[in-house]
Amino acid sequence: MIFGLTACNGNPTPVASESMENTETKVVETETNGSEPVEVTTAAVSDETYQETTAGTGMNVLVIYFSATGTTKGVAEMIADITDGDLYEIKALEEYTDEDLNWNDSNSRSTKEQDDPSARPAIGSDPVSLDGYTTIYIGYPIWWGEEPRIMDTFVEGYDFTEITMIPFCTSASSGIGRSGTNLEENAGSGNWLEGARFGADVTSEELESWISGLQ
Repeated sequence: MIFGLTACNGNPTPVASESMENTETKVVETETNGSEPVEVTTAAVSDETYQETTAGTGMNVLVIYFSATGTTKGVAEMIADITDGDLYEIKALEEYTDEDLNWNDSNSRSTKEQDDPSARPAIGSDPVSLDGYTTIYIGYPIWWGEEPRIMDTFVEGYDFTEITMIPFCTSASSGIGRSGTNLEENAGSGNWLEGARFGADVTSEELESWISGLQ
């Protein structure tokens, strides 16, 4: 991910991007107001694996993420690979530019949004159906110690009843803070677990160990 905001102190960090092999795409029909189908990516697995429905792995897992510079995307891809989960990217209707992410500028778009807890940036990606998912990992960078406001836009628009929600964030050094709690409160539904923070250099083995500890 190019240089961008990944820490609460605003220090820019180099982007870390991952690409996963053996992936394919499938179309998941939405049932919301006649919306168009949205594409999600899913790791290619055998028929036997497809039928598994364990608490932490299998095709009942969805990995949702917002990534302005690419770091969170890389972590989300690894989590989807480990869990055989589907991927869904939250995209801003108006993409964030380098100027938007300038933490030194008190008038930058991201600074203004984070200074306003009621800000709700518009989402540009198609809606996603949550039907059939029992576990959702939801990831984002940490901006000024909290979740980007677009994450609040997203969680307020869905019903997570009977779904286990697992937040994860990326930053250079700052922890997850209240971001997971904020999302839980704004969502108003779902069984939210305590989240975790990862750096750009997190390994697949470290993520697998974290995921195993959740089950």
